[in-house]
Amino acid sequence: MPFQTRITELLKIEHPIIMGGMTGVGTPELAAAVSNAGGLGMIAIHNAGSPQEGRKWIQQLRHLTNGKPFGVNLTILPSMGPPPPYMEYAQVIIDENVPIVETAGSSPQKFVSLFKKAGIITIHKCVTIRHALSAERYGVDIISLDGFECAGHPGEDDVGNFVLQAKGSKVLTKPYLCSGGVGDGNQLAAALALGADGVNCGTRFCATQECSLPDSYQQRMIEAQ
Repeated sequence: MPFQTRITELLKIEHPIIMGGMTGVGTPELAAAVSNAGGLGMIAIHNAGSPQEGRKWIQQLRHLTNGKPFGVNLTILPSMGPPPPYMEYAQVIIDENVPIVETAGSSPQKFVSLFKKAGIITIHKCVTIRHALSAERYGVDIISLDGFECAGHPGEDDVGNFVLQAKGSKVLTKPYLCSGGVGDGNQLAAALALGADGVNCGTRFCATQECSLPDSYQQRMIEAQ
């Protein structure tokens, strides 16, 4: 029987499991597999290479999910040179009526404002409680609370999930996801027991047929258990 949490109710999904917006492997095919299985699939729009290609990815994902909820990740990072066209990516997300957006990296304040005006549900990745509280003030709907176990995101603050998630349950008012080190049902249950409303998984989905990583890498993951 599916879990019911604030996350499943808000996102209209069967299971409180969200696919992280993974650079490199966050493709429409993988995201669709997660959404169609009852979770929330997420593409990383910068993986598409340009706003124009990002639009095609969103359209492809919508087709593959056939009405199931899905999301788009917008990762905002500092740049040594000209920055990526973040505002153009954001406008594509709005124009394509994406239902859910996950932001990560730098402060999402201006993007959250744009997305909220468009009626989009927003998630923001945070590695500390202070960042999570700031995101709540910006109007973010869901916090992704990322412990030290979480791979592939900026702003590591070396706080493990056993501490971070328990603290989140005491101070956060918005639903939040446990992100990092979650790969099976035992860890999902532990995250919910610590106070999270769901989990954000990344590496776990890399050992799947829909993932674009080489078979040799996936086999090594399976053998490592």
